[in-house]
Amino acid sequence: MTPSDIQPSNIQPSDIQRGRIAYRRRRAVRSVLIAAVSTAVLGTLLVVAVTGSPGWARVRESFLDWGIARDSFPAVLDGLWLNIRLLVVCAVLALTLGLLIAVLRTLRGPVFFPVRALATTYTYTFRGVPLIIVIYLFAFGIPGLRLQGTPGVLVLGAAALVVTYGAYLAEVFRAGIESVHPSQLAAARSLGLTYRQTMRHVVLPQAVRRVAPPLLNDTVALQKDVGLVSLAGPIDAVRAAQISTAETFNYTPYLVAAVLFVLLALPLIAITDGVTMRAARRQGA
Repeated sequence: MTPSDIQPSNIQPSDIQRGRIAYRRRRAVRSVLIAAVSTAVLGTLLVVAVTGSPGWARVRESFLDWGIARDSFPAVLDGLWLNIRLLVVCAVLALTLGLLIAVLRTLRGPVFFPVRALATTYTYTFRGVPLIIVIYLFAFGIPGLRLQGTPGVLVLGAAALVVTYGAYLAEVFRAGIESVHPSQLAAARSLGLTYRQTMRHVVLPQAVRRVAPPLLNDTVALQKDVGLVSLAGPIDAVRAAQISTAETFNYTPYLVAAVLFVLLALPLIAITDGVTMRAARRQGA
């Protein structure tokens, strides 16, 4: 027998193993077929229930007018570009602010008590106040002070999004920081690392990796809430849909905006699901 005769490529599975593989393949095909049939049945029932309702004709006329959707699509799509830019800027700033607040809340020692108190007050306040009220306060309250150099309502609306989501993200980051075992901090300090070096090289990398799924989930939520900036006046996708609705007395443009927001969220949702599954496999291993 030569060495080539015992290579893994020449090893054939046993009859029992081939039977197991065939059984698993049949189970997989059966599961896919059952899922497809059950989905088709449920979808058919929903379609029949909706289209058979007494008010379906009026709802279709008010929300599913193809001509109005085609006419309003360019304006809504142009407004969506503003939402995308707001999402990128606000996500980066909110993550930075949240990480900063989380680090401030984890500072130890009585000398840092005022800093911890301010950071705690900030997170409690902006997690409790509805976002729509924060936008109104920023977009209409701050300009009412008539201070020189006051930015426009678009910047103020974005600032409201940043400070609100920064409070939520701060608690996510803080949970990740506190999940790192204290022995790792003690080990890092015993090696001569300063507190700042310990946080940078030991604690924060682990904390960010552990809380990556909830961070991405909050980013998905931010992707939806950037549409609330329309309350301040900028013409984004939601405001463009509102203008088109006021002109046509038809709500189809809102549905166009909703579809565009869903398409915008799909890649981020897919990334979030992938990161969550990878984290679950890592913990299971």
